[in-house]
Amino acid sequence: MQLVSEKPLYDDNWLPVSGLADLAPLLMIVVDTEEEFDWNAPFGRMNTSVNSIRAQYLVHEIYARYGIRPTYVMDYAVASQAAGYTPLKDLMAKDQCLIGAHLHPWVNPPHEEEVNDCNSYPGNLPPDLERRKLEILTSTITENFGMQPVIYKAGRYGLGPRTFRTLTNMGYQVDLSPVPYCNYTEKHGPDFSNIRPDPYWIDAPGGLLSIPLTRGFFGPLSKFGASIDRLLDRPIAKTLMMRAIMSRVRLLERSTLTPEGVPVAECTRLVEEMIMRGHRIFSLTYHSPSLEPGHTPYVRTTKDLTLFINSIEAFLETFMNRFGGKPTDPVSLRKLLLERMNPVTAGR
Repeated sequence: MQLVSEKPLYDDNWLPVSGLADLAPLLMIVVDTEEEFDWNAPFGRMNTSVNSIRAQYLVHEIYARYGIRPTYVMDYAVASQAAGYTPLKDLMAKDQCLIGAHLHPWVNPPHEEEVNDCNSYPGNLPPDLERRKLEILTSTITENFGMQPVIYKAGRYGLGPRTFRTLTNMGYQVDLSPVPYCNYTEKHGPDFSNIRPDPYWIDAPGGLLSIPLTRGFFGPLSKFGASIDRLLDRPIAKTLMMRAIMSRVRLLERSTLTPEGVPVAECTRLVEEMIMRGHRIFSLTYHSPSLEPGHTPYVRTTKDLTLFINSIEAFLETFMNRFGGKPTDPVSLRKLLLERMNPVTAGR
């Protein structure tokens, strides 16, 4: 397999993994496992309640039915408090989940930076401070779970110019941070505009594997979605509200695979069209507080929660039975991609 290096973000070499169309569609579930806080309020170090972690079991009967082991990427508030890590440790002991790290700088020691929107992206911190925060998070997870995490997802998707090198030096194997076709620079975040929803080896085949969120296009023009999307981000296109017009007439729509604010029919159509275009790796994501009413904008009531869980179940039914999909997880996917590598490419 020939891998051509790209540099869509910072100076790292991104080696896209292609040629996967012979695989069955593969689905992983990734949960941003974090404290409860008001999403409309400023970030605060005192927001450390993790009571919603107790509600994660609500979907595990569904996951067990489809052979899915979700990945809980947890921040320091979860990893350091018994109310956070005990329910997850129980699930892990039954081989019902994987665990990883999720760096929310504002609740993660050392507390040296000013708490503000810019510093809420861990990659915006001085690289040494980002590393020291991640070291403390990693050691806390290791101590309370009895194993070192090898999966990472940056809080707020906040990759920085040295994040991948830090992860590699600390023994991480998989990163889940990128959001394809998204530009967060207006909010001080990274620009993922040139990232595709495919896995990438970082710097060398067989090293750190970055698996972006599933975000893509559907509609008659979806084949040209990435190119058109860049045009729609131009100032004049924004002034003329061209993206909304394209969506309204259903020529091109952009969506993310999540039960948070995205109808199951939309998730299904997104994945169906991506499969038709040769995509095989999919990641369904949500935030842990959404499994208890009142913590996120997506689940305010008990009725919302029922609809939320039902949407996950309905999507899994479609993915596994109608699309012929299979479950996977970040570590298993990395192992599969290693096995598929040409021995020469793999450096053996």
